[in-house]
Amino acid sequence: MDVIDPECLLATQACAEIGLADLKPGAVARVVSVLACADGGAAPPELAQRLAELGFLPGEVVRIVARGFLAREPIAVRVGTGTFALRLFEAACIRVRPESLPVI
Repeated sequence: MDVIDPECLLATQACAEIGLADLKPGAVARVVSVLACADGGAAPPELAQRLAELGFLPGEVVRIVARGFLAREPIAVRVGTGTFALRLFEAACIRVRPESLPVI
């Protein structure tokens, strides 16, 4: 069973949506959007389209499988039946909502 950070169980808006890059390995979340980047800007249209083609669509369940050397990039992310390596700036453009229930 996956465990969410207890601070996020307070249901504050700050914890409700976070960047995919901020999830810990093993954490499960649901994609909210692919347009909001960590720097407050929007993802370039071609990046948003590429991520959508890979399966990062609103409502999809994602899981952080692993992180690169020293917990940096790349980030291995499972979405659907595929596993993809994302750079930090790509993962930061994907907003997710952590899930407290295990995905079977």
